[in-house]
Amino acid sequence: MLGVILLVSLTIVSRTFSRMGEASFVAPLAVAGIAYLLAIRELFSTPSFPKRVVLIGLVLAALWHVPFLLARPGLDDDVHRYLWDGRVQHLGYNPYLVVPSDPANARLHTPETSTLNNPEVPSPYPPGAQLFFRAVTAIDESTFALKVAFVVCDLAIVFVLLDILRRTGQGEHWVLAYAWHPLLATEVAGTGHVDILGALLLLASAAALGRRWRAVAALAFAMAVAAKFLPIVLAPLYWKRIRVRDGVLAALALGLLYLPFLNHGRIPTGSIGSYIQRFRFNDPVFATLERVTAPQVVAGLAVLVGFLTAIWVRRRSSEWSSDAFAWPMAASLFCAPVVYPWYLLWLLPFLRSASTLPLIIWTLTIIPTYVVWHLRSLGRPWVVPGWVMLFEYGSVATTAVIIGLHRLKRPALPECSAD
Repeated sequence: MLGVILLVSLTIVSRTFSRMGEASFVAPLAVAGIAYLLAIRELFSTPSFPKRVVLIGLVLAALWHVPFLLARPGLDDDVHRYLWDGRVQHLGYNPYLVVPSDPANARLHTPETSTLNNPEVPSPYPPGAQLFFRAVTAIDESTFALKVAFVVCDLAIVFVLLDILRRTGQGEHWVLAYAWHPLLATEVAGTGHVDILGALLLLASAAALGRRWRAVAALAFAMAVAAKFLPIVLAPLYWKRIRVRDGVLAALALGLLYLPFLNHGRIPTGSIGSYIQRFRFNDPVFATLERVTAPQVVAGLAVLVGFLTAIWVRRRSSEWSSDAFAWPMAASLFCAPVVYPWYLLWLLPFLRSASTLPLIIWTLTIIPTYVVWHLRSLGRPWVVPGWVMLFEYGSVATTAVIIGLHRLKRPALPECSAD
Protein backbone atom coordinates (compact mmCIF):
# COMPACT_ATOMS: atom_id res chain seq x y z
CA MET A 1 0.00 0.00 0.00
CA LEU A 2 2.79 2.43 0.88
CA GLY A 3 4.50 1.62 -2.42
CA VAL A 4 1.31 2.51 -4.28
CA ILE A 5 1.06 5.82 -2.40
CA LEU A 6 4.64 6.60 -3.36
CA LEU A 7 3.96 5.69 -6.99
CA VAL A 8 0.87 7.89 -7.22
CA SER A 9 2.30 10.87 -5.35
CA LEU A 10 5.61 10.85 -7.21
CA THR A 11 3.85 10.50 -10.54
CA ILE A 12 1.91 13.67 -9.65
CA VAL A 13 5.19 15.38 -8.75
CA SER A 14 6.66 14.43 -12.13
CA ARG A 15 3.73 16.08 -13.89
CA THR A 16 4.39 19.34 -12.04
CA PHE A 17 8.17 19.13 -12.39
CA SER A 18 8.37 22.32 -14.41
CA ARG A 19 6.69 24.16 -11.51
CA MET A 20 9.23 23.16 -8.88
CA GLY A 21 8.54 24.71 -5.50
CA GLU A 22 4.87 25.43 -6.07
CA ALA A 23 2.25 23.86 -3.79
CA SER A 24 1.30 21.40 -6.56
CA PHE A 25 4.90 20.14 -6.48
CA VAL A 26 5.76 20.29 -2.78
CA ALA A 27 2.48 18.86 -1.42
CA PRO A 28 2.57 15.48 -3.24
CA LEU A 29 6.32 15.27 -2.60
CA ALA A 30 5.61 15.74 1.12
CA VAL A 31 3.02 12.95 0.91
CA ALA A 32 5.68 10.75 -0.66
CA GLY A 33 8.04 11.66 2.19
CA ILE A 34 5.46 10.66 4.81
CA ALA A 35 4.81 7.37 3.02
CA TYR A 36 8.55 6.74 2.92
CA LEU A 37 8.87 7.41 6.66
CA LEU A 38 6.06 4.95 7.36
CA ALA A 39 7.85 2.42 5.18
CA ILE A 40 11.01 2.92 7.25
CA ARG A 41 8.98 2.13 10.36
CA GLU A 42 7.87 -1.13 8.74
CA LEU A 43 11.47 -1.98 7.87
CA PHE A 44 12.53 -1.49 11.49
CA SER A 45 9.65 -3.56 12.88
CA THR A 46 9.92 -6.50 10.45
CA PRO A 47 13.00 -8.77 10.51
CA SER A 48 12.62 -9.73 6.86
CA PHE A 49 10.31 -9.52 3.87
CA PRO A 50 9.64 -12.26 1.31
CA LYS A 51 11.85 -11.87 -1.75
CA ARG A 52 8.85 -11.30 -3.98
CA VAL A 53 7.85 -8.30 -1.84
CA VAL A 54 11.34 -6.81 -2.17
CA LEU A 55 11.25 -7.43 -5.93
CA ILE A 56 7.84 -5.77 -6.27
CA GLY A 57 9.12 -2.82 -4.24
CA LEU A 58 12.10 -2.41 -6.58
CA VAL A 59 9.84 -2.62 -9.64
CA LEU A 60 7.63 0.12 -8.19
CA ALA A 61 10.71 2.30 -7.64
CA ALA A 62 11.71 1.74 -11.27
CA LEU A 63 8.22 2.72 -12.42
CA TRP A 64 8.15 6.08 -10.67
CA HIS A 65 11.63 6.89 -11.98
CA VAL A 66 10.45 6.71 -15.60
CA PRO A 67 8.29 9.87 -15.77
CA PHE A 68 11.04 11.88 -14.08
CA LEU A 69 13.61 10.55 -16.53
CA LEU A 70 11.42 11.62 -19.44
CA ALA A 71 10.72 15.06 -17.94
CA ARG A 72 12.87 17.97 -19.01
CA PRO A 73 15.21 19.27 -16.29
CA GLY A 74 14.85 22.86 -15.18
CA LEU A 75 16.39 25.59 -17.31
CA ASP A 76 19.25 26.30 -14.91
CA ASP A 77 19.87 22.90 -13.33
CA ASP A 78 23.39 21.61 -12.87
CA VAL A 79 23.01 18.98 -15.58
CA HIS A 80 23.35 21.76 -18.18
CA ARG A 81 26.72 22.64 -16.64
CA TYR A 82 27.72 18.98 -16.84
CA LEU A 83 26.82 18.97 -20.52
CA TRP A 84 28.89 22.12 -21.09
CA ASP A 85 31.89 20.67 -19.26
CA GLY A 86 31.78 17.49 -21.33
CA ARG A 87 31.28 19.41 -24.56
CA VAL A 88 34.17 21.84 -24.13
CA GLN A 89 36.50 18.96 -23.29
CA HIS A 90 35.67 17.35 -26.63
CA LEU A 91 36.36 20.67 -28.32
CA GLY A 92 39.81 20.81 -26.72
CA TYR A 93 39.15 23.33 -23.94
CA ASN A 94 39.79 23.16 -20.22
CA PRO A 95 36.49 23.42 -18.26
CA TYR A 96 38.38 24.95 -15.32
CA LEU A 97 39.49 27.88 -17.48
CA VAL A 98 36.62 28.47 -19.90
CA VAL A 99 33.94 30.91 -18.69
CA PRO A 100 30.58 30.08 -20.32
CA SER A 101 29.32 33.68 -20.35
CA ASP A 102 32.43 35.02 -22.11
CA PRO A 103 31.26 36.40 -25.50
CA ALA A 104 34.28 34.76 -27.11
CA ASN A 105 32.83 31.37 -26.12
CA ALA A 106 29.32 32.00 -27.44
CA ARG A 107 30.00 29.81 -30.47
CA LEU A 108 30.71 26.84 -28.19
CA HIS A 109 27.16 26.74 -26.82
CA THR A 110 24.21 24.60 -27.82
CA PRO A 111 20.56 25.41 -26.99
CA GLU A 112 20.88 23.22 -23.87
CA THR A 113 24.17 24.62 -22.58
CA SER A 114 23.09 28.22 -23.12
CA THR A 115 20.80 27.94 -20.08
CA LEU A 116 23.38 26.64 -17.61
CA ASN A 117 23.49 28.25 -14.17
CA ASN A 118 26.13 30.68 -12.91
CA PRO A 119 27.66 31.17 -16.39
CA GLU A 120 30.02 33.85 -15.09
CA VAL A 121 32.31 31.27 -13.42
CA PRO A 122 34.19 28.22 -14.73
CA SER A 123 33.44 24.71 -13.55
CA PRO A 124 33.89 23.74 -9.87
CA TYR A 125 33.66 19.97 -10.34
CA PRO A 126 36.66 17.69 -9.59
CA PRO A 127 38.45 15.74 -12.35
CA GLY A 128 36.63 12.44 -11.81
CA ALA A 129 33.31 14.15 -12.48
CA GLN A 130 34.79 15.94 -15.50
CA LEU A 131 35.97 12.70 -17.08
CA PHE A 132 32.57 11.16 -16.42
CA PHE A 133 30.89 14.08 -18.21
CA ARG A 134 33.28 13.64 -21.10
CA ALA A 135 32.62 9.91 -21.35
CA VAL A 136 28.83 10.28 -21.35
CA THR A 137 28.77 13.17 -23.84
CA ALA A 138 31.02 11.15 -26.14
CA ILE A 139 28.10 8.73 -26.49
CA ASP A 140 25.35 11.35 -26.74
CA GLU A 141 25.70 15.06 -26.15
CA SER A 142 22.44 15.72 -24.29
CA THR A 143 21.08 16.23 -20.81
CA PHE A 144 18.94 13.14 -21.31
CA ALA A 145 22.04 10.98 -21.80
CA LEU A 146 23.51 12.35 -18.57
CA LYS A 147 20.29 11.63 -16.68
CA VAL A 148 20.27 8.07 -18.02
CA ALA A 149 23.86 7.63 -16.84
CA PHE A 150 22.92 8.84 -13.37
CA VAL A 151 19.95 6.46 -13.23
CA VAL A 152 22.33 3.64 -14.14
CA CYS A 153 24.47 4.68 -11.15
CA ASP A 154 21.33 4.60 -9.01
CA LEU A 155 20.55 1.07 -10.20
CA ALA A 156 24.14 -0.03 -9.55
CA ILE A 157 23.83 1.18 -5.95
CA VAL A 158 20.83 -1.14 -5.51
CA PHE A 159 22.90 -4.14 -6.60
CA VAL A 160 25.86 -3.20 -4.41
CA LEU A 161 23.53 -2.71 -1.44
CA LEU A 162 21.94 -6.12 -2.00
CA ASP A 163 25.38 -7.70 -1.97
CA ILE A 164 26.28 -5.92 1.28
CA LEU A 165 23.01 -6.90 2.94
CA ARG A 166 23.41 -10.56 2.00
CA ARG A 167 27.03 -10.70 3.08
CA THR A 168 26.41 -9.02 6.44
CA GLY A 169 23.28 -11.02 7.22
CA GLN A 170 20.92 -8.06 7.17
CA GLY A 171 17.48 -8.32 5.66
CA GLU A 172 17.41 -7.69 1.92
CA HIS A 173 14.29 -5.60 2.44
CA TRP A 174 16.55 -2.80 3.70
CA VAL A 175 17.43 -2.07 0.09
CA LEU A 176 14.03 -0.37 -0.07
CA ALA A 177 15.21 2.18 2.49
CA TYR A 178 17.42 3.42 -0.31
CA ALA A 179 15.41 2.65 -3.45
CA TRP A 180 12.17 4.22 -2.21
CA HIS A 181 13.60 7.56 -1.17
CA PRO A 182 11.78 10.42 -2.98
CA LEU A 183 15.00 12.39 -3.58
CA LEU A 184 16.20 9.71 -5.99
CA ALA A 185 13.26 10.41 -8.26
CA THR A 186 13.54 14.20 -8.19
CA GLU A 187 17.32 14.67 -8.02
CA VAL A 188 18.65 11.70 -10.00
CA ALA A 189 16.05 10.78 -12.60
CA GLY A 190 14.54 14.27 -12.64
CA THR A 191 17.22 16.95 -12.54
CA GLY A 192 20.25 14.64 -12.72
CA HIS A 193 23.06 15.29 -10.24
CA VAL A 194 26.57 13.92 -10.21
CA ASP A 195 26.36 13.27 -6.45
CA ILE A 196 24.85 9.86 -7.22
CA LEU A 197 28.05 8.86 -9.05
CA GLY A 198 30.07 9.78 -5.97
CA ALA A 199 27.64 7.89 -3.71
CA LEU A 200 28.06 4.77 -5.87
CA LEU A 201 31.87 4.96 -5.75
CA LEU A 202 31.83 5.55 -2.00
CA LEU A 203 29.49 2.62 -1.41
CA ALA A 204 31.72 0.44 -3.59
CA SER A 205 34.67 1.50 -1.42
CA ALA A 206 32.74 0.66 1.75
CA ALA A 207 31.77 -2.74 0.32
CA ALA A 208 35.38 -3.47 -0.61
CA LEU A 209 36.48 -2.43 2.85
CA GLY A 210 34.02 -4.89 4.35
CA ARG A 211 35.51 -7.66 2.21
CA ARG A 212 39.05 -6.52 3.10
CA TRP A 213 39.83 -5.72 -0.52
CA ARG A 214 42.04 -2.94 0.70
CA ALA A 215 43.50 -1.69 -2.59
CA VAL A 216 40.07 -1.65 -4.23
CA ALA A 217 38.61 0.20 -1.24
CA ALA A 218 41.34 2.85 -1.40
CA LEU A 219 41.01 3.37 -5.16
CA ALA A 220 37.21 3.57 -5.04
CA PHE A 221 37.47 6.11 -2.21
CA ALA A 222 39.85 8.24 -4.29
CA MET A 223 37.42 8.08 -7.22
CA ALA A 224 34.56 9.17 -4.94
CA VAL A 225 36.59 12.19 -3.81
CA ALA A 226 37.34 12.88 -7.47
CA ALA A 227 33.59 13.03 -8.15
CA LYS A 228 33.01 15.59 -5.38
CA PHE A 229 35.20 16.59 -2.45
CA LEU A 230 32.67 15.88 0.32
CA PRO A 231 33.81 12.31 1.21
CA ILE A 232 37.38 13.46 1.91
CA VAL A 233 36.27 13.86 5.54
CA LEU A 234 35.91 10.06 5.71
CA ALA A 235 39.66 9.49 5.34
CA PRO A 236 40.10 8.64 9.07
CA LEU A 237 37.76 5.66 8.65
CA TYR A 238 40.42 4.00 6.51
CA TRP A 239 43.13 4.34 9.16
CA LYS A 240 44.69 0.91 9.78
CA ARG A 241 42.04 -0.66 7.54
CA ILE A 242 44.12 -0.18 4.41
CA ARG A 243 47.85 -0.48 3.93
CA VAL A 244 50.14 2.50 3.44
CA ARG A 245 50.84 1.40 -0.12
CA ASP A 246 47.09 1.33 -0.80
CA GLY A 247 46.81 4.91 0.39
CA VAL A 248 49.74 5.95 -1.79
CA LEU A 249 48.16 4.18 -4.77
CA ALA A 250 44.89 6.05 -4.17
CA ALA A 251 46.69 9.40 -3.92
CA LEU A 252 48.57 8.71 -7.16
CA ALA A 253 45.35 7.75 -8.92
CA LEU A 254 43.71 10.99 -7.77
CA GLY A 255 46.71 12.98 -8.94
CA LEU A 256 46.69 11.30 -12.36
CA LEU A 257 43.08 12.35 -12.89
CA TYR A 258 44.22 15.98 -12.75
CA LEU A 259 46.87 15.56 -15.48
CA PRO A 260 44.54 16.38 -18.43
CA PHE A 261 43.53 19.63 -16.73
CA LEU A 262 46.89 21.03 -15.58
CA ASN A 263 47.41 24.70 -16.39
CA HIS A 264 51.10 25.51 -16.83
CA GLY A 265 51.94 22.78 -14.35
CA ARG A 266 49.42 24.00 -11.78
CA ILE A 267 46.37 22.10 -10.53
CA PRO A 268 43.32 24.18 -11.48
CA THR A 269 40.57 24.76 -8.93
CA GLY A 270 37.95 26.28 -11.20
CA SER A 271 35.31 28.22 -9.30
CA ILE A 272 35.79 26.56 -5.90
CA GLY A 273 36.97 29.88 -4.47
CA SER A 274 33.88 31.68 -5.75
CA TYR A 275 31.70 28.89 -4.39
CA ILE A 276 33.03 29.38 -0.87
CA GLN A 277 33.09 33.17 -1.11
CA ARG A 278 29.58 33.91 -2.35
CA PHE A 279 27.35 30.85 -2.83
CA ARG A 280 24.84 30.37 0.02
CA PHE A 281 21.80 28.17 0.52
CA ASN A 282 20.17 26.59 3.57
CA ASP A 283 23.21 27.36 5.76
CA PRO A 284 22.20 28.40 9.31
CA VAL A 285 25.48 27.33 10.94
CA PHE A 286 27.73 28.77 8.24
CA ALA A 287 25.79 32.04 8.16
CA THR A 288 26.14 32.42 11.93
CA LEU A 289 29.87 31.75 12.00
CA GLU A 290 30.52 33.89 8.93
CA ARG A 291 29.51 36.94 10.94
CA VAL A 292 32.65 36.66 13.05
CA THR A 293 35.25 35.25 10.66
CA ALA A 294 36.13 34.84 6.98
CA PRO A 295 34.11 32.37 4.86
CA GLN A 296 37.29 30.44 4.01
CA VAL A 297 37.85 29.83 7.72
CA VAL A 298 34.28 28.63 8.22
CA ALA A 299 34.59 26.33 5.20
CA GLY A 300 37.74 24.89 6.71
CA LEU A 301 35.89 24.43 9.98
CA ALA A 302 33.17 22.46 8.14
CA VAL A 303 35.82 20.09 6.83
CA LEU A 304 37.43 19.85 10.27
CA VAL A 305 34.10 18.97 11.89
CA GLY A 306 33.66 16.14 9.42
CA PHE A 307 37.21 14.89 10.06
CA LEU A 308 36.78 14.97 13.83
CA THR A 309 33.48 13.14 13.57
CA ALA A 310 35.13 10.45 11.44
CA ILE A 311 37.98 10.14 13.96
CA TRP A 312 35.49 9.77 16.81
CA VAL A 313 33.50 7.14 14.89
CA ARG A 314 36.70 5.26 13.97
CA ARG A 315 37.93 5.16 17.59
CA ARG A 316 34.49 4.12 18.81
CA SER A 317 34.28 1.00 16.67
CA SER A 318 36.77 -1.18 14.86
CA GLU A 319 34.04 -2.90 12.87
CA TRP A 320 32.63 -1.80 9.54
CA SER A 321 29.27 -0.06 9.87
CA SER A 322 27.12 1.86 7.44
CA ASP A 323 26.32 4.72 9.80
CA ALA A 324 30.06 5.38 10.25
CA PHE A 325 30.07 6.68 6.67
CA ALA A 326 26.92 8.77 7.07
CA TRP A 327 27.63 10.83 10.19
CA PRO A 328 30.93 12.52 9.23
CA MET A 329 29.53 13.67 5.88
CA ALA A 330 26.34 14.87 7.57
CA ALA A 331 28.36 16.79 10.18
CA SER A 332 30.39 18.50 7.47
CA LEU A 333 27.28 19.35 5.42
CA PHE A 334 25.61 20.76 8.53
CA CYS A 335 28.34 23.42 8.66
CA ALA A 336 28.60 23.96 4.90
CA PRO A 337 27.78 27.19 3.02
CA VAL A 338 25.40 25.36 0.68
CA VAL A 339 23.09 22.46 1.55
CA TYR A 340 20.95 21.59 -1.45
CA PRO A 341 18.57 18.60 -1.27
CA TRP A 342 20.70 16.58 -3.69
CA TYR A 343 23.74 16.87 -1.42
CA LEU A 344 21.99 14.43 0.91
CA LEU A 345 22.09 11.77 -1.83
CA TRP A 346 25.54 10.95 -0.40
CA LEU A 347 23.91 9.76 2.82
CA LEU A 348 21.13 7.57 1.42
CA PRO A 349 23.06 4.29 0.85
CA PHE A 350 24.23 4.34 4.49
CA LEU A 351 20.99 4.98 6.40
CA ARG A 352 19.91 1.62 7.78
CA SER A 353 20.14 1.85 11.58
CA ALA A 354 18.22 3.49 14.41
CA SER A 355 21.22 5.71 15.14
CA THR A 356 20.83 7.33 11.72
CA LEU A 357 17.14 8.15 12.20
CA PRO A 358 17.88 11.90 12.63
CA LEU A 359 19.63 11.82 9.24
CA ILE A 360 16.70 9.96 7.67
CA ILE A 361 14.45 12.71 9.00
CA TRP A 362 16.80 15.34 7.55
CA THR A 363 16.58 13.83 4.05
CA LEU A 364 12.81 14.39 4.25
CA THR A 365 12.53 17.69 6.11
CA ILE A 366 14.78 19.28 3.51
CA ILE A 367 11.92 18.93 0.99
CA PRO A 368 10.30 22.31 1.85
CA THR A 369 13.47 24.11 0.69
CA TYR A 370 12.16 23.60 -2.84
CA VAL A 371 9.85 26.58 -2.24
CA VAL A 372 12.86 28.81 -2.88
CA TRP A 373 12.73 27.89 -6.59
CA HIS A 374 9.14 29.13 -6.72
CA LEU A 375 9.91 32.28 -4.73
CA ARG A 376 12.73 33.11 -7.12
CA SER A 377 10.30 32.90 -10.06
CA LEU A 378 8.25 35.55 -8.26
CA GLY A 379 11.26 37.84 -7.98
CA ARG A 380 12.02 37.03 -4.35
CA PRO A 381 15.61 36.67 -3.06
CA TRP A 382 17.43 33.33 -3.26
CA VAL A 383 17.03 32.76 0.48
CA VAL A 384 15.47 29.88 2.37
CA PRO A 385 12.67 31.26 4.59
CA GLY A 386 13.32 31.08 8.32
CA TRP A 387 10.28 28.90 8.98
CA VAL A 388 11.56 26.34 6.47
CA MET A 389 14.97 26.05 8.17
CA LEU A 390 13.31 25.95 11.58
CA PHE A 391 11.17 23.02 10.46
CA GLU A 392 14.06 21.30 8.68
CA TYR A 393 16.72 21.46 11.37
CA GLY A 394 14.31 21.60 14.31
CA SER A 395 12.83 18.25 13.28
CA VAL A 396 16.31 16.73 13.11
CA ALA A 397 17.25 18.13 16.53
CA THR A 398 13.98 16.94 18.08
CA THR A 399 14.50 13.45 16.72
CA ALA A 400 18.04 13.34 18.06
CA VAL A 401 16.87 14.48 21.51
CA ILE A 402 14.09 11.86 21.62
CA ILE A 403 16.52 9.10 20.67
CA GLY A 404 19.01 10.34 23.28
CA LEU A 405 16.38 10.42 26.03
CA HIS A 406 15.16 6.99 25.04
CA ARG A 407 18.66 5.57 25.39
CA LEU A 408 19.17 7.24 28.75
CA LYS A 409 15.94 5.74 30.08
CA ARG A 410 16.83 2.28 28.78
CA PRO A 411 17.64 0.05 31.79
CA ALA A 412 21.21 -1.12 31.98
CA LEU A 413 21.90 -4.82 31.62
CA PRO A 414 22.76 -6.53 34.93
CA GLU A 415 26.42 -7.34 35.35
CA CYS A 416 27.42 -11.01 35.57
CA SER A 417 29.69 -12.26 38.31
CA ALA A 418 32.97 -13.98 37.57
CA ASP A 419 31.34 -17.28 38.46
